Amino acid sequence: MSTVASKGTALITGSSTGIGAVYADRLAKRGYDLILVARNAERLDTLAARLRADTGRSVTTLVADLNDKTALAKVEAVLREDASISVLVNNAGVGSVASVLDGDVETMDAMIGLNITALTRLTYAVAPAFVARGSGTIINIASVVGIAVEMLNGVYSASKSYVLSFGHALQRDLGDKGVRIQSVLPGATATEFWDVAGYAPQKESPITMSASDLVDAALAGLDLGERVTIPGLHEGQAWDEWEAGRRAISGKFGNARPAARYLK
Repeated sequence: MSTVASKGTALITGSSTGIGAVYADRLAKRGYDLILVARNAERLDTLAARLRADTGRSVTTLVADLNDKTALAKVEAVLREDASISVLVNNAGVGSVASVLDGDVETMDAMIGLNITALTRLTYAVAPAFVARGSGTIINIASVVGIAVEMLNGVYSASKSYVLSFGHALQRDLGDKGVRIQSVLPGATATEFWDVAGYAPQKESPITMSASDLVDAALAGLDLGERVTIPGLHEGQAWDEWEAGRRAISGKFGNARPAARYLK
């Protein structure tokens, strides 16, 4: 039984297994009470019982399909109304390896709903409360394919590019108001993501990271104050150079006339 005073409550989506379940374990051990959100009630209850026994923290489960508007609204309400919430981990997501010629557009629409719409609405729900208190942390799980966009399904990659871009804008809007923003970009990670995405063998690849290593590295990045954490990128300066280049070119777009190469 933990005797450590609570650091507040962390609400974690997609928390019944994989990356989300590891975040739940690690944050509970860091002294956070938990609200675990996922679709699978049995898995949630099993995880919650283990974490209560192992850490002594308060663990609440909330069964919700975030592609269901009514269920999503209930989670939004919790984020707006529960003043104990100090961390939001937007982890829920789904992927695909199918090309535009092979993928089903309804499946892609559902992917957008979960990876983009739900993440956005939950962030909008909690941000005003965090600003009002002058503290809070939002962790959004993106992906390296948000940059390396040709690697997997185009809609999936685009959805993760959105998460990264959204994180930059959140930093601009909230960073000076006491709210910490972290975008985490996992590479291939050994979770059930690959079973759903349609390429289970990726879990056994030598380049695939364990969910435990991924989350431990991500939390170390958070402790270091990183705004963007890429656990699998060993050459950290490569990201610094990429980001510096992005910001530099951003200042060159504002011209009233087209570039000379487009003039005839």
